[in-house]
Amino acid sequence: MRYLPKSPAEREAMLAEIGAASIDDLFAVIPAEDRLNRDLDVPRAQAESEIIDYFRAAGRKNATNYASFLGAGCYRHYRPVIIDSLVQRGEFLTSYTPYQAEITQGTLQAIFEFQTMIAELTGMDVANASMYDGSTGAAEAVMMAVRVTGRHKAVVAATVHPEYREVLATYTKHQGLPETLISYDRETGRIDLVALAEQVTEETAAVLVQSPNFFGVIEDIPAIAEIAHAKGALLIVSIAEAVSLGVVRPPAEADIVSLEAQSFGVALSYGGPFCGVLATKEQFVRQMPGRLVGQTVDGNGNRGFVLTLSTREQHIRRENATSNICTNQALVALMATIFLSVYGKEGIRELAEHNLAKASYAAQTLSSQPGAKLRFTGGPRFNEFVLQTEESPAVWSQRLLDAKIVGGIDLSRWYPEMQNCTLWCATEVISRANIDTAARVLTANPVEA
Repeated sequence: MRYLPKSPAEREAMLAEIGAASIDDLFAVIPAEDRLNRDLDVPRAQAESEIIDYFRAAGRKNATNYASFLGAGCYRHYRPVIIDSLVQRGEFLTSYTPYQAEITQGTLQAIFEFQTMIAELTGMDVANASMYDGSTGAAEAVMMAVRVTGRHKAVVAATVHPEYREVLATYTKHQGLPETLISYDRETGRIDLVALAEQVTEETAAVLVQSPNFFGVIEDIPAIAEIAHAKGALLIVSIAEAVSLGVVRPPAEADIVSLEAQSFGVALSYGGPFCGVLATKEQFVRQMPGRLVGQTVDGNGNRGFVLTLSTREQHIRRENATSNICTNQALVALMATIFLSVYGKEGIRELAEHNLAKASYAAQTLSSQPGAKLRFTGGPRFNEFVLQTEESPAVWSQRLLDAKIVGGIDLSRWYPEMQNCTLWCATEVISRANIDTAARVLTANPVEA
């Protein structure tokens, strides 16, 4: 009876209440040929100790000892153990959302500190309490620009994460918001500034770019901002790799910054939950979706925290709501807050420099192998780069897997013109030995491998 919600007596009472003599009587309306008249074909019941042994054996089959060069919006970084120790405390883990501010001061303070650090990192005036993830954050930023400008067209760089663009297309499909896609320079991997200048008009609400972009290349944000602002459009900069802000100049020229904070101590966990953020200039704060925590004092002069802004449909009239985003990722944002607090300003810079050095060595080592070359060498990069090989990725990827290495991701699935091109990422958790082994196996013929 440990896992059964109703006892036999309770089931009999329910049957009697509805006038059924038995379970068979209850299901009599189902044809006999559609009823299962035998026991379920499931393993026998096991003791708790046997179940633990089963899962331990299954866990040993996981590929936890593989070196992974995957990036593309999800980045493997070292997570300080203090993060899980703190976020699993009951006052944080069981607190869903700060509806009753007077009894959730700890959660509100954590969010306030998160907002403060994000604003400092991005060079913006204010940041919200977090969004669901970077993809919905980018889409919400475009919707925000439409409200601010009163315009109804968007210009999007083809170098924005393809899956972010898919989410944006879902948002805009029934909004009557046409999108113009701007291609990239084949030499640098940056957005084509000439094409951008031709497509941005007085009807454009927003220009959406990503930096570092999907190819790992850092965009010329001041030049893009000049083009957008010349026509009165807002510039939105999406950042998928948050650690880049340790060395990359913040996009201060942007009007809105959409950030994925997963790199700040959030485990990959097969794709989520992650933590999106929106940061903006102060004059646009009233159109910011989500919620904003502010600092104040109570009647006795004591420091306290409140929900300063929450322009969502649960709090105000639906027609005045800026978004249907119904909550923020408070617990995941807390992970990022702890991560940033542990590393500090110098630590984040050192971490970013470590990533930069690893990626530089990986790019040089892999591209120096026969049959491999580096793409987009004309622009600065962070911890990702595009490698082109003579062999198809489907061929050499299996050799790498046999050596317990996960290689780069095939770009042709999103960019048909980029055949045999793969996106590689090297963070601080990739060792020099991993890079050297990948280079050796990548270009080895199948017999040698």
